[in-house]
Amino acid sequence: MGKRLFVIGVVVACLVLSALAAVAPADERLKGIACRSVHLAYTAPEGVAFYNEVAVDRSAEGTYFCVCGFRQGYYGIQELAGGKKVVIFSVWDPGRQNDPKRVEAERRVKLVYNDPKVRVKRFGGEGTGGQSFFDYDWKPGQTYRFLVRAKVEKERTALAAYFYVPEANEWKHLVTFSTLAGGKLLGGYYAFVEDFQRDRVSTTKARRALFGPGWVQTPDNAWVELVQARFTADANPVTNINAGVDGKRFFLVTGGETKNTNTPLRESMTRPAVGGASPADLPPGPP
Repeated sequence: MGKRLFVIGVVVACLVLSALAAVAPADERLKGIACRSVHLAYTAPEGVAFYNEVAVDRSAEGTYFCVCGFRQGYYGIQELAGGKKVVIFSVWDPGRQNDPKRVEAERRVKLVYNDPKVRVKRFGGEGTGGQSFFDYDWKPGQTYRFLVRAKVEKERTALAAYFYVPEANEWKHLVTFSTLAGGKLLGGYYAFVEDFQRDRVSTTKARRALFGPGWVQTPDNAWVELVQARFTADANPVTNINAGVDGKRFFLVTGGETKNTNTPLRESMTRPAVGGASPADLPPGPP
């Protein structure tokens, strides 16, 4: 878990501090240990809801496909050791501390709700916060749908994670966390593909996923389609990464025999718009 949190910290720092991403020096210590983490940084206004989709083409043990990343946390699916798979949603405490036990109670992420099948715990190691896991055997080639809703409650923001279970044809409210966010709603949207196996062998296995279409709902209830994204990566110097547009979705690839044949690093991409409003079946609030 510590290794995964370390890499996640690098990913998030790269995205949130996007101005530094363009000039960050290469870190040769990462070369040959893990696939390079690759990200999509979306262009969208502050929102009360963030909807996105993912379809995994290729995966491997120790992979995180983040579908809905935002400034207070991140949400997606993972393949763990032995092929076990989960849906994971995490929200940070404020501050830069690493020991979850040393965060004062009033500054911690609070659990507002969790589905009985969702496991919840505290995490630390690279920031601290609340984390939830829903055991779900997701399949390559299947499209999965994610929704995060946000509601400001004075200095705290309640963040609710919803996952569409295709086998049941229904949305499942997994969990709601509340964090001190200074009255801020959703922002800083991103997605990524990360190899947290970090055992050298993992670098030989390509990971590829399609993202979108996605939307953000603004406070005045308008839905903004996510048609533009910037391709970024962590400080790992390897070049076997790629990103681009496939139909009306973005794609990210890292590892194995991948070649950068579509979008140069740090360049922006625009996909064709689906048009119209967001999907009509999204679950309503409250978070």
